[in-house]
Amino acid sequence: MDGVKRKIKRFDRDFKISAVKMITEGGHRASEVARSLGIHSNVLYSWKKKYADNGDKAFVGKGHLTEMAALRKELRETQMERDILKKAVGIFSKENQNGSDS
Repeated sequence: MDGVKRKIKRFDRDFKISAVKMITEGGHRASEVARSLGIHSNVLYSWKKKYADNGDKAFVGKGHLTEMAALRKELRETQMERDILKKAVGIFSKENQNGSDS
């Protein structure tokens, strides 16, 4: 492609399942669906096969990674809150020790 970068389109799980169901349940031809969605029919056939092979467990990769990222973020925030509380307990403990000495 002579140095031209192609942008890879990413589609979420719901989009893929909806596209497949337009063929399997909606009675539309794959070529029509692919054209209307702006994707290549081979991509749609690939999604159809994955959905046929795996059912509702198909296309979980990206969603799983998103969930992992959210959990990691929540863990970082919780650890930060814990560290703040530890410091606060230390500060208040020192103040109480100093206040009781007087």
